[in-house]
Amino acid sequence: MSLAHASPSVFEPSWTDAQVMERVTAVANGPLSDAAYRIDHEGHYPLEIMAALGRAGAFGAHLEASGSRYGLAIDAMRAISRSCGSTGFLTWAHDVCGLYMEQSGNPALNGDLLRTHTLGQTFGGTALSNPMKALAGIEKMLLRATKVAGGYRVSGALPWVSHIAPGQYCGAIAGVYRDDGSRSHEIMFLLRCTEEVVLRPCPEFSGMEGTSTWGVRLDNLFVGEDDMIADPAQPFIARIRAAFVLLQAGIAVGVAQGSIDSIREVEPLLGHVNRFLHDRPDELQAEFDELGARVAKLAQTPFDGSKDYLLDVLDARTQGAEFALRASQSALMHQGARGYLMSSAPQRRIREAHFVAIVTPAIKHLRWEMDRLSREEMPA
Repeated sequence: MSLAHASPSVFEPSWTDAQVMERVTAVANGPLSDAAYRIDHEGHYPLEIMAALGRAGAFGAHLEASGSRYGLAIDAMRAISRSCGSTGFLTWAHDVCGLYMEQSGNPALNGDLLRTHTLGQTFGGTALSNPMKALAGIEKMLLRATKVAGGYRVSGALPWVSHIAPGQYCGAIAGVYRDDGSRSHEIMFLLRCTEEVVLRPCPEFSGMEGTSTWGVRLDNLFVGEDDMIADPAQPFIARIRAAFVLLQAGIAVGVAQGSIDSIREVEPLLGHVNRFLHDRPDELQAEFDELGARVAKLAQTPFDGSKDYLLDVLDARTQGAEFALRASQSALMHQGARGYLMSSAPQRRIREAHFVAIVTPAIKHLRWEMDRLSREEMPA
């Protein structure tokens, strides 16, 4: 399939779920599937494929202008991750950046930039790995902001931020400090990767090399009102947190579904001996369908602010990561030596599943949050 003709270069909110999925799946099963090894292992950053996915409607379904169709956004991410977990992760980062811009209520972020972002004509990710852990009490906030006329000055460094490059952007959070060194609150802003922002290459990862992940350093960077997403940030994060986490389920179920595909692929040849393995394809498929139904139900109310809903989302995200780990390992076991080849899909999905398990919020972070929420007393 030609990337140039993936779909019209205009996102139509009137597109049905079936139309979007047909377009997205055509890109995922064609050019993306062909490029998966280059993306994961050789470090190809697939912006040309991301652009095609944008034209196909992959990045706009969850936005209010399209009816907040979170189920469709997760399904699109699943189809993408089924072919390539790295690109599924890029899709999630792109989707949540669009969510930040739309939910900010800032006209400067809700106009042309959000439109081009949704269409895959401009690109941006998220730098919330450290802030999410900092707000949970796991580590320190790494970006520091000082109030100045017309905005803030921000300094600090983040070790890894994905789906960014010179000229791109991402959502970021900084702690605002008083003159006495105490932190008053946090701000969330659109960090534009201009010449003032230093991007440093990360050490080589075991996979997912095509996610364009960089270390970021800011030195007294001015952030004005036009780039402000939320001030203060914590109420905003509390409002979007469940949607942020729930969208990641699309990566987990996509990697798991691709793993089930790999098991079924060798059934005609190896089924007679593979029947002695645990986690057979029909068993995994039944569990997959149950998880998918659970995620689909949660996707109907992504802004439900209740504690019980958030606990359900965190638990489903944990279940998705654990299931992706099991399914990917089972695929490697079922395929045997052919699955151990560096170029094989099962070998790649092992790395993708481990990434799903450690990316923020990691399984340990999710369990930490569930434990904390479970211990909180309900207000009178």
